[in-house]
Formats: sequence, C-alpha cells, structure tokens
Amino acid sequence: MIIHLAQHYGMCFGVRDALRATHSAASQEPVTILGQLVHNPVVDAHLATLGVRRGNLEKMDSSSTRRVIITAHGASDAHRQRWQQAGHQITDTSCPLVKKAHHALGALVEEGYHPVVIGQRQHVEVQGLIGDHPQASVLLTAEDACCIPAHSRLGVISQTTQPLDHVLRVVEAIKRHHHRSEVRFMDTVCRPTKQRQTALEDLAKTCDLIIVIGGRNSNNTRQLTEKARSLGVLAEQIETPDELRAEWFRQVAHVGVTAGTSTLDETVRAVMDRLQNISCQ
Repeated sequence: MIIHLAQHYGMCFGVRDALRATHSAASQEPVTILGQLVHNPVVDAHLATLGVRRGNLEKMDSSSTRRVIITAHGASDAHRQRWQQAGHQITDTSCPLVKKAHHALGALVEEGYHPVVIGQRQHVEVQGLIGDHPQASVLLTAEDACCIPAHSRLGVISQTTQPLDHVLRVVEAIKRHHHRSEVRFMDTVCRPTKQRQTALEDLAKTCDLIIVIGGRNSNNTRQLTEKARSLGVLAEQIETPDELRAEWFRQVAHVGVTAGTSTLDETVRAVMDRLQNISCQ
C-alpha cells in the first residue's frame, strides 16, 4: 500500500499563531478561553495540561481569571467591549483572515448594502460576524436564497472555511433570485481552506481511500471529508491514530492523507506512522 500525503494539509498559520499566543499568556498568569480555541479535542486536551480553563463567550460569570482569550474563530466588537467593561484583560487570537471577513462585512454595511453571510448560522465564526450586524441574513444553501429580504443592494461574504465552489453556487443563486438587486460579493474564503480543498482533489485522482484527520466539529475538516466522498472516493475522518482500522485498507493500493487546519502536526505524524505499520502487515 502506497501512502500519499496531500501537498497542503493540517495546521494553518492562524491556528499556529493562536496556539502560540495562548501558550504565552498561560505561562504568565491563569487564563480562560472563551470557547474552544480551535475545533479539535486533541488541542483541547493539550491546553488543559497547561492549566488553561474553558469559559463561555456569552456568559460573563464563566471566567474567574482576569485574562480571557478570544478564540481563533473571532468575536463581535460588542462581546469584546462587554468583557473589557467587566474588568477583564483580553488576549485576542482571532485569525487575521476572520478579521478580514469582519472588516469586509462592516465595509459593505457602511456602503449601504444589506449584509448577507454564507455559512452555518450556529457556527461561532458566523455568530461573531453577525454579532455587530443583527440585521444580517445568513444562508447555507442555494435554496435559501429566497429567504433573503428584498433590498436594492446585497453585500455578500462567507464563513472563511466554506468551500469556494459551494460559495460561488450560492452567490449565483442569490443573483438569480434577486435579479433586480445589485449583488456585490467579497470573497472571504481563506487561502488555507482553498489550498487544502485543491490538494484533496489531487489526492482523489490517484487514491482509493482518503484519511481526513481533524475534529469532528471542525467545519473545514468535515468539508474535506464531504469533498472526497463527492468525488467518488472512500473517505474516513478520524481525530487520532487509534481510530484507524486495519480492515479499511484490505483492498486499498493507494491511500491519501490530509488534515484540517486545526490538526496538530504531531497528530498527522502519528497517523502516518500508524499507516506505515498497517502497510507492512
């Protein structure tokens, strides 16, 4: 069995920066993260060993520490102000590309567009994006385009981890349904997401099975799994190497490996080592 590692996989710079900032803060004083730093239970367990506590962005009584950490998924300005006014010091680990999406949405609103966000309404990133713009419309599928209220100007962005091809299909549906409106789309899908999706497409050309490593509640990881299956390739999503099953590989000549943007490097290495052992059996 030949093992192929995707050209682009795993942890992105935004997650690396968030981990680095959290390590630095935790080494100086007790800290509380206001949610999951990133959507990966392996990272959660790692941070717990450092004494990092978990709070809730929505609950002001969920932190007993002076310093609190905004997760990589970002937060609204309203939430930041609320925590600061309560006397907390903030370490903001928001991904720069999520901040870029915030700025794009704010700019569209300032220019008079009705704000539209393509993404999962309950996802923490989307909640942060619309937190300062409660009038925003949120939709996930092309079929939802009819739910956007009539407006002469629609300004559209997306959750940063949505696949670009999906986002573009939704944008076209918005334009068709609101053909009398000016629709302005600003591409806020992050580059690491685009790179990992493209690299997975390359794997799918040669592999019988693709192993996707990452948290089950990670949107970008789940999108990689769904993309592989949509291309007609068997795909299994795992969080740790212990989830690998030898029977998956009995009729497999080529296996591909990729990982979501919040997957630790050591997790990828451990999975690769386990696959090498399986291939030698």
